[in-house]
Formats: sequence, structure tokens, C-alpha cells
Amino acid sequence: MKRRTVLQGLSGALTLALAPNALASAIRKKTSGVRKPILVALELSGGNDGLNTVVPFRNDDYYRLRPSIGIPPAELLALDGEFGFNPGLAGLQSLWRNEQLAIVHGCGYSQPSYSHFTSMAYWHTGSPNRGNEFGWLGRVADNLANQRRDNMLVNIGAHQSLAVNSKIHTPVVFDDPHKFQRDRWMSASESPLSNFAGAAFDGRSNRDYLHAIHDSAEASSKLIRSAWQAYTADADYGVAPFDLPKVAACIDAELPTQLYHVSVRNNAFDTHVQQPALHRRLLSYVSDAVTAFIRDLDAKGCADEVVVLLYSEFGRRPAENANQGTDHGTANVMMLAGKPIRGGHYGTPVELSALGSEDNPRHSVDFRRVYASLIDGWLGSSSQVVLGEAFSGFDFFRV
Repeated sequence: MKRRTVLQGLSGALTLALAPNALASAIRKKTSGVRKPILVALELSGGNDGLNTVVPFRNDDYYRLRPSIGIPPAELLALDGEFGFNPGLAGLQSLWRNEQLAIVHGCGYSQPSYSHFTSMAYWHTGSPNRGNEFGWLGRVADNLANQRRDNMLVNIGAHQSLAVNSKIHTPVVFDDPHKFQRDRWMSASESPLSNFAGAAFDGRSNRDYLHAIHDSAEASSKLIRSAWQAYTADADYGVAPFDLPKVAACIDAELPTQLYHVSVRNNAFDTHVQQPALHRRLLSYVSDAVTAFIRDLDAKGCADEVVVLLYSEFGRRPAENANQGTDHGTANVMMLAGKPIRGGHYGTPVELSALGSEDNPRHSVDFRRVYASLIDGWLGSSSQVVLGEAFSGFDFFRV
């Protein structure tokens, strides 16, 4: 066997602090050492249309509200007797059939914002209607390790997401592994930090802190370049891999990172006009990439260690607009994928026959319940500490 993950109980060599159940305190070992559970958050930026992602084809109100863009039952990919997948989600359908995909219905929060910027800030921080200077993933990292560690968080993108902003840890943010560089005009030799190399500091000054960050960034860039150069994909990620092969390379190289954040960029899911063809194509890209990512990790012997979270800042209105698109809405679906997932439906579907203000459905699941489930049940952290209050979780994970 190339690398097999072994789940062990509390009698093992490591117990994750604050673990609420046996899974969260399990040890994931490989031949080369101890491995910890990994979460990959994939953001579908722009507001993915959940109703045309997981379609309630038995609900007459769905077709009444969407006479032009509603997807006919015959075109859907089968899930069960009530719901079908958008035709672009063939890959995720295979995960569903293997019971490796959880669909959470009706996710949202009270007093929803229809602003991309504001609502995404709420999702990034896990603090709706108030916000937080630190992201929810950053706070998870702080709770898992209260002293700074290198490579606790990795954010792949052109800019750092608020989700990974941490009080203690410095997230590694990169786009192209071959072009790891400072986001400024000066060269490494011109950087003021180069003057600190080899200097003796007392460990308390700002200079010392900056020097440590500089050294950490240099070391991380070398690790990631090396990981990317050594990586070979064992699955076809399709047309748009959304940075997931870079995550797979880091995992395969056994970086200590437990928290990754990637996104579908440029508000791609903001489908106000001529939605059907564009939305199906975007979903097919996501579906192919996520499915390949899980298959790739499985071939490398580490799929048991990884869960993928798919989320968006809001859903779309149930009623189509005049441009065969949809406008900013409220409640939405979230999905979790991976071998550790107990597949199925969770939460309560939105009520389309009794819409609330501005003709949007009321959310039935606070999205922080999903975060809490991941924090407590998968990562072995404390959701009450991270989120500032207690939320009842879902039983997403196989024991």
C-alpha cells in the first residue's frame, strides 16, 4: 500500500484538544508520521443559485416561479424521489451515489444582506450582522494552536481572503507556486527585511516579529515550490481546476496545513442574465474539479484525511427575472464532500409557497451550524470558542 490512513481512538499517541466525539479525537497515521484532519473550503463567489443546483422537481411552486429557467425533470441527474442535480453535476452525482456527499438545505442567517461584499464578510468571519476582524478559519487555527506555527493556513488566490485572517498565525497566500513573491515592487534584495538577516533580536521587538515572518515566508515558498514540482495528478481535473491540484500537491507533500481556502474567482456565479447555460457550465467545472480532487487524494492514499466544503455568500431569488436570470437572494444549499462524509440530505428545504420579504425564502438552517459541525466534529476544535456561541451540529462524519 502506498499510504493508508489508519483511524485510531483515544488510546493513540495524540489526542486532539476539545474533541467532542470519537472521530474528532481520532489519529490519522501514515507510514511517515501522524496526520491530522484537513478542511478545504471552496467558495462559489457571486451567489450560487441553489435552487437550480439541487432542484426540487416535485415542487410545483419551483416551476411556477421559474417558467423559463426551471430545469425539466427529464434533464436532471437523479438523486432521489424529490430532488435532482443540475445536468452539469455528473461528478458530484457519483459522489452522492457513493454516499460521500452531504447536501445541507436552507442555509442562511437572519437579516440577510444582498451585498456581495457584506454578505461574504459575514460568511468569512462567521459573524453575521456584526463581523469580526479575524476569519472563522483563522480563529479555528488560533484555537487549534495558541502559539504561531508555520503553514497552519493556506489560501490560494490573488488576494488573501478574510476567512483565513488570524490573530496568531500568518496564512500562506499564493497564486502561482512558480512565482512566489512579495506583493510589492521591490525585489528581495531591496527589501528592508534583508537587512535583518543574521541579526540578533531579543524576541520582543517589531523587527524580530517581521524577521520571523520573513523567514517563514521564505521557507513556505520553498516547500510549496518543491511540492508542486514533485506533484503528479492521478485524476483529470477538467477545464477549470480552481486551484485544487495545488492543494493536492501540498497534502501529498505532507505539509502540516489543516485549513485551505480556494475560490471560484471574479464573482462568476452572479448570474443575473441568461443564467441556464452559464450556470450549468460553471457547475460542471466545479463538479469535475472536486470529484477529481477526491479521486486524486484517494489514489495517493490520503482521501480519508480530507473534507471539502462548498459554500456561497447567498442564494438567488426563487422567481426568475426578465433577463432569464436570477437576482440576489437569501437561503442556499451548502455541500460537504469526501470519503469521511456520511452522504445524504440535511436541514430543511426552503418553503417556496410562503416567501418572506422581497419574495425570498426564509432560511431554515443557520450556516454557522455547518461551521460548528466541521469545527467540533471534524477538526477537533471548539465551535463555541471560535463562533462565540453554541450551535447544534449535524452528524456529517463517519465514525
